[in-house]
Amino acid sequence: MSDDPVTAQRLKNGLPVFVALASLLLVLAVMAALYFGRDILVPVTLAILLSFVLVPAVRLLGHIRMPRVPAVLLVVVVVFGALFGIGSLIVREGGQLVSDLPRYSLVMQDKIKSLRGATADTGTLSRIVDVFQDLSATLSPPPPPELKGDPGSTGHPLTVEIRAARAGLVENLQTFAGPILHPLATTGLILIFTIFILLQREDLRNRMIRLAGGSGDLRRTTAAIDDAARRLSRFFLAQLALNVAFGVVIGVGLWWIGVPSPTLFGVLAAILRFVPYIGAAISALLPLVLAASVDPGWSMVIATAALFLVVEPIAGHVIEPLLYGHSTGLSPIAVILSATIWTFLWGPIGLVLATPLTVCLVVLGRHVDRLWYLDVLLGDQPALDPPEIFYQRMLANDPAEAIDQGRQFLKERALVTYYDEVVLAGLRLAQDDLSRGTLDRARQGEVGAAIRTVVARLGTTPVALRPRKGKARTGSSEAAAAVAAAGPDRKVAAVVLKPADLAPAWRGAVPVLCVSSRGPFDEAATLMLSQTLDRHGLRSEVMAMSAIRGGARPKDAASLAMICFSYLEPVSLSQIRFTVRQARAAVPGVRVLVGFWGERDPATLDRLRRATSADVLVTTLNDAIENAVAVSRAPGVEPARTAATPVATLPQAAE
Repeated sequence: MSDDPVTAQRLKNGLPVFVALASLLLVLAVMAALYFGRDILVPVTLAILLSFVLVPAVRLLGHIRMPRVPAVLLVVVVVFGALFGIGSLIVREGGQLVSDLPRYSLVMQDKIKSLRGATADTGTLSRIVDVFQDLSATLSPPPPPELKGDPGSTGHPLTVEIRAARAGLVENLQTFAGPILHPLATTGLILIFTIFILLQREDLRNRMIRLAGGSGDLRRTTAAIDDAARRLSRFFLAQLALNVAFGVVIGVGLWWIGVPSPTLFGVLAAILRFVPYIGAAISALLPLVLAASVDPGWSMVIATAALFLVVEPIAGHVIEPLLYGHSTGLSPIAVILSATIWTFLWGPIGLVLATPLTVCLVVLGRHVDRLWYLDVLLGDQPALDPPEIFYQRMLANDPAEAIDQGRQFLKERALVTYYDEVVLAGLRLAQDDLSRGTLDRARQGEVGAAIRTVVARLGTTPVALRPRKGKARTGSSEAAAAVAAAGPDRKVAAVVLKPADLAPAWRGAVPVLCVSSRGPFDEAATLMLSQTLDRHGLRSEVMAMSAIRGGARPKDAASLAMICFSYLEPVSLSQIRFTVRQARAAVPGVRVLVGFWGERDPATLDRLRRATSADVLVTTLNDAIENAVAVSRAPGVEPARTAATPVATLPQAAE
């Protein structure tokens, strides 16, 4: 590298451009290899996916003490025999359908004429009828050409015979054997690769572990690879079973309706359902057209449409979530993009394999550290953690999205849980940026104002929670991720104290005073503490430390039972100790709680409590509420609860 600092700086500045170009060239090279090597890669890919489906059957035979080789051969022979049987059935049904198409086209032409008369004044419907007429003309055989003789002749047609040159043996073989040899060769490759993958799956797993960098941590990498293989096997087997059942139901339904070639359309429906979003709709088009061509009326068309409209929603929205969850683990954009790319590279077979291949990539990205970017690019999980999403929205000065996320969270969990797990964690990220000097004064004000807006808006949500059974049903993936990360509510989250439940010292107008420190984000943390105290039946007042030192006093200092000091920004322990002593001198007998919201290690709290002389030190709002509720309620009184899950009575704290 050059010693010239100017040249070094230029190279440093140009490095991201070089990396981007190298990445682009790598992507183009991989796509070119996939495109030009599709004759080999498609059979290998199909064999790999098929092996995921067949592994459970091989293991089942192994459990009954059948040797590996006979078990693999038996499973492969049975599966490929069934595939060949289905293929021959499709060929026979397809041939019969093609031979009957001219007869069906006559009924279609009559319907088109009646439709054209009924839609003569409607432009859109008329164009649709023109499309069906073109389709009918395509299906109808062309009429034989009229042969006319010489004008001076007697009118007899002139017969002209054209004889092609005699083809050689090689040309005949290419003409007749070419269309047959290519599918047979592809099937043979799939068969061979499937057998060897099933026979050598342990060796292939070990090589995958080595490629994934697992030689340094065999336990973790082995567990990740085995878990990924089991997940893929279960997913593909469940998807195959569901799609086969879908095809069987469609085939039986079309047979009962009377549509010709129901077996063919049932198989096509099972195959096309692997295509995301539009596969079932595509599989319904040809049966609808054929039903319109067979039935002089419209009852068969209506019955066929109703069959697909009933079966597909049941399969997609009822059975599919029960088998392998509500989602394949892919984002909608990833599904559409992968379908487009794989169709461009491998044609129709790529469209069918797009979702299984992308699922494989996402599972690898979640279990192999080196491929983590695949999960970020293609997965349906949020790319950022809930606190990071919250803080990013605050930096963008967009509190509306955070408010919506919080309201969706509150459908499943308590407000204090959301504050602890999301908002306070986001405040700590903001405080870290402030400590590093990456937030200027103007940005600090914007972020603080946005957080206070979120807290004020979420404070208007109802206190009671509606109990939900089963899995949480939040509206967005970000809110669902926040609910999953937060876990269940603490017991205290469901406790609400009434005035009669409070001890005599806590029945004043405002028994709790919440004091915020001098940091730009301490006010938001103090507002959350005061708001959660109010929601649990403990009325509180918020004051800033600077205002108290300027001479301001609470509305009714004599009624105070607890003073809560809120610290997000690090301060000296001697200053906190001095502040606590001042509070006790101003209000004798008051209980002092100090919240260190930026403290990450709860093990140091006892040492800090002794150093600050506070009664209680907490790091979360749940801890603060739990202590305040425990010391404020009258002895022997069980506090009321919200409509959330029942909670046990809190232990009586020592006064």
